[in-house]
Amino acid sequence: MSSRVFTVPNILSFLRLALVPVFLVLLIAGEDVAALLVLVFSSVSDFLDGVIARKFNQITRLGQLLDPAADRLFIFAALIGLSVREILPWWLTAVIIGRDVLLAVLGIVLANHGFGPLPVHHLGKVATFCLYYALPLIMLGQAFDAIAWWANPLGWAFALWGAFLYWWAGVVYVRETARVIRIPWGAAGSQSDTIET
Repeated sequence: MSSRVFTVPNILSFLRLALVPVFLVLLIAGEDVAALLVLVFSSVSDFLDGVIARKFNQITRLGQLLDPAADRLFIFAALIGLSVREILPWWLTAVIIGRDVLLAVLGIVLANHGFGPLPVHHLGKVATFCLYYALPLIMLGQAFDAIAWWANPLGWAFALWGAFLYWWAGVVYVRETARVIRIPWGAAGSQSDTIET
């Protein structure tokens, strides 16, 4: 794995990060079609940077941090923008963001015990998948009245399931963190191997 910074996939990830505030401003302003176009561009560039990184051997440590960070920030921006416009309730935004705050705290606890972050659990992947679809569907319902009758209910279904599974995965991460930090340093052997069991 490379430690390079300026690779094509990383530049695409930097571009996605730069588009997050643009997306948020457009969403708060009610420019839903423009915000959706930014989101589509971000999704396409996300797909492309993964393909390029694998095909041209440009996988980097920085890229592994930037890519999920951009995804998370787009989710946060969508949550905040839709909540500011009172399309989503603030409690739902707090529930979803609160879970990521919990994971950040768990990461600090693990680091203090000499461990890296836990591997992503399949529940967390499913929850993120639900949220990735939920927020754009709700935005589609706002942008186009003709499809709101199916986009909004489907978007809400994904959002509620995503929030539930997000916290279910969070409970799993709490239990795994508690298990891992109880392992004595000498018995842990390779710490990364211990975490992945």
